[in-house]
Amino acid sequence: MVIRRHGQEEGNQFPSKTYVEAVLEPAYNHAKQELLLPMIAVHKAHLVMLYEQSLLSKKDSANIAKALLNIDLEQFREGNYNGQFEDLFFEVEDKLLKLSDESSSNLHLARSRNDMGIAIYRITLRQKLLLTLHSALELHASLLDFAGKHTDTIFIAHTHTQQAQPTTIAHYIAAVSDSLARDIRRLQAAYANCNLSSLGAAALTTSGYDINRERVAELLGFDGLIENSYDAVSGADYVAEIASGTQLAAINLGRFVQELLLWCTQEFAVIKVAAPYVQISSIMPQKRNPVSIEHIRSLLSSVAGSSQTVLTMIHNTPFGDIVDTEDDLQPYAWKSLDTLEVIYRLLSKVIDSLEVNKDVLKKRAGASFATVTELADTLVREEEIPFRHAHKIVSRLVSQAVEQGKGVGELDLQSLNEIAIHTIGVPLKLSEEKFKLALEPEHFVNIRKLRGGPSPSEIKRALEAQHGRLHSLEEWLSERETHVATASAQLDDSLTNFIR
Repeated sequence: MVIRRHGQEEGNQFPSKTYVEAVLEPAYNHAKQELLLPMIAVHKAHLVMLYEQSLLSKKDSANIAKALLNIDLEQFREGNYNGQFEDLFFEVEDKLLKLSDESSSNLHLARSRNDMGIAIYRITLRQKLLLTLHSALELHASLLDFAGKHTDTIFIAHTHTQQAQPTTIAHYIAAVSDSLARDIRRLQAAYANCNLSSLGAAALTTSGYDINRERVAELLGFDGLIENSYDAVSGADYVAEIASGTQLAAINLGRFVQELLLWCTQEFAVIKVAAPYVQISSIMPQKRNPVSIEHIRSLLSSVAGSSQTVLTMIHNTPFGDIVDTEDDLQPYAWKSLDTLEVIYRLLSKVIDSLEVNKDVLKKRAGASFATVTELADTLVREEEIPFRHAHKIVSRLVSQAVEQGKGVGELDLQSLNEIAIHTIGVPLKLSEEKFKLALEPEHFVNIRKLRGGPSPSEIKRALEAQHGRLHSLEEWLSERETHVATASAQLDDSLTNFIR
């Protein structure tokens, strides 16, 4: 049986070689790897619904069910495009016709390639989203565990790439994990808008047959319908939302990864990456290159690029059923999610293996002028002078010390007092003890107990809250995975009932 292909002229049995190379063969190869199982699932669900609505006989339904359960999917996966059929859909349809003794000729009642294709894409994307979210939550847990080990590990934070103020590794990592949690919630929202059924929309106006759209959605594990049939086959925002969330997740994580690479340098000496995640040099014996993190950085850029391709391909397209949002576009969305998922898993393992150089960080914090904000705050509290006056006094003290080649440990109360007299006209009442305390990094961190601050007690509270949110996200993911798996099992059970 030869099936005429869309756009094929009479007398032309095979498409042109260039059309095959540019469009048909790549689409076929992507489909056989990614779309085959969702395609069969859609066939199964549509069959069950047609039988339940008395649109197919018991005999035909049983023949089609046997064909669907016995079809050799590996044959398609291992096959090559040969031009006999336009694409995988028609090849599968032809195979089902043969296996069912033509009973499946009515399997296409009340549906179109349009609504079926969108449903298949949505099933494929939802599965990739669930896998990506699973790995994202794994990374989230690794970050929280890492932060929990370093609530007292003080280091100097930077603003504008310059030393700013003392904080803790836990405070920094908690910020990263909060950012990751927002990325997860955005992908969670994208999942909700993706996991809706287009089936029953047919070409774009539904059908005159009395079908049950809700039943098909239920059988396939969708959470609901895309109600408007035109929207069902025309809307592309479901994949655009996934691309946007994926792109932002890659950009956000990339900023953290870039800092990890800086922290690996001997100059920063903050962390050491475990041996399984580094490579040596072919010529320089001393090298421990953190290439796993470098690869993560470059792959995150590829995720952002693939996601942008999705958005660009949708831009300025008509609002209708068009190829721009289908075979040519979907692989970029798949690739972005697949890459992001493996990055999350790899980075989680890297984080689990990191060693932090606490001694270097402590010495660096103790030798830095980064604590002098607290000295200015202390003058405001103890001397009851305006902050701008206190800022000016401390700023002059630091400038004077730098000019004289002195470090923070060489700052003295006498010099501070002399500058104060010159600035505000009166001597300070500040004691030597409070002066020294104001310059200690541990004191700087410990008194910043405000919500969101770096003090160990506040960070522990924040991490507990993050663990609670992580648990809720894990429960949501488990529910979604169970829902989809249960629907798949029940669908096969329904099909098996036809042939008993």
